[in-house]
Amino acid sequence: MDTDDELRIEAPHRELLDQILDKWSLSVLNELCERPCRFNELRRAIPQVTQKSLTATLRRLERNGVIEREVVSTRPVAVMYRITPLGKTLRNPVDVLLAWAAQHMPTIERARGDFDRQEEASF
Repeated sequence: MDTDDELRIEAPHRELLDQILDKWSLSVLNELCERPCRFNELRRAIPQVTQKSLTATLRRLERNGVIEREVVSTRPVAVMYRITPLGKTLRNPVDVLLAWAAQHMPTIERARGDFDRQEEASF
């Protein structure tokens, strides 16, 4: 990303942001910020996510160093996921984005309504 007045999001940044801010990653990070969780605990906490999507999300977050995976030698063997120190640094930027969304949601809803009405009128 460029630090001049011009905002440019380069491909590596875009890929990372896509992976961290996708549909399920924020939900997973929200859960793991509270406490480490096993896979099935995450499934119960996020009931809309499929097993396949949760697995892919966890692997992406682990690959990016945002969460870590620990195999716990219990019977049966379990896997525990926890947020890393790097992952914890995402809390503030995500909170800022959520605050922005909350503050501007009425304006955004009006813009969406205007857009949808114009789209309907053009058909």
